[in-house]
Amino acid sequence: MNIRQLEVFRAIMRDGTITAAANSLGISQPAVSKLLAYLEDQLGYPLFERIGGRLAPTTEAHILYGDADHVFRQLEALSSLARDVGASKIGLIRIGASLPLAYSVLPVTLAAFGNHHPEVKIHLHTLPKREIAEALSLGDVDVGVTLSPILAPTMRVEKLFSAKVVAVLPATDPLAAEATLTPSMLAGRRLISYGSHAEFGAALDEAFASEGQRRDVSIQIASSVGALPLVRQGLGIALVDELALWSPIEGIVSRPFRPTVPTPVSLTINQARPQSRFVASFSDCLRQAFAGASQSSIGATAEDSTAASRKT
Repeated sequence: MNIRQLEVFRAIMRDGTITAAANSLGISQPAVSKLLAYLEDQLGYPLFERIGGRLAPTTEAHILYGDADHVFRQLEALSSLARDVGASKIGLIRIGASLPLAYSVLPVTLAAFGNHHPEVKIHLHTLPKREIAEALSLGDVDVGVTLSPILAPTMRVEKLFSAKVVAVLPATDPLAAEATLTPSMLAGRRLISYGSHAEFGAALDEAFASEGQRRDVSIQIASSVGALPLVRQGLGIALVDELALWSPIEGIVSRPFRPTVPTPVSLTINQARPQSRFVASFSDCLRQAFAGASQSSIGATAEDSTAASRKT
């Protein structure tokens, strides 16, 4: 039994006559009769009997028809899916992202991307940079978005945004009145920040050492996302990437930290792996999201926004 014979059998069952089946399939009546005869010969039993000049399905034909119809409906669905994939209507993009980016710029980015490609499935993996680099190398993700570049021979890196470390503190803290904060100004305060062995920890240690200070971290965190509830609870001042306050949070403000400690946002693809057709569109949406953020103030709080509107 082959697909063509099964197709003829299904058409006769559905249309009732060989003539109608031939018309629906776009082939001749003799071709339909011949294919049906071959099928019955292979099966070893008849599928139709002629009663009063008409074809009547046998019991065996009724038994086979349900599964035959199901098979062809699946084939038709597969053909439709293949056409949609070819027209870029349906697909998949797999994104590896650092946690702060997943909580800040990516929701805006993915909303814009979804408007352009509503049928495309998105797999978002929030991972440390080391694991994102590994996933890119293995081809488990199509694109990586991290707070620093992934450096490897086959990786193509694009710097998207010049983020920096900021001080995040309660709006009621006296230091919130300062335009910028320095290591000397933070002396004696409880700090919430990355460990010295973390990617930006060493740079922060050097910034403190440049003013003769020692960075004494009271609460060590792995991601800036985890710092915000701690600051809100009054447990200290956080020195974290500015993406932590991408959206305003009532009662919390951020202030520039000097000396500057950069945390550049990078987009990375592995040129040694086949690329999803949707990486370019996703990248465009990500660039637009950062362009919009550059025109506003990342981390502006309700208090800051109100003050700014009064000045204007």
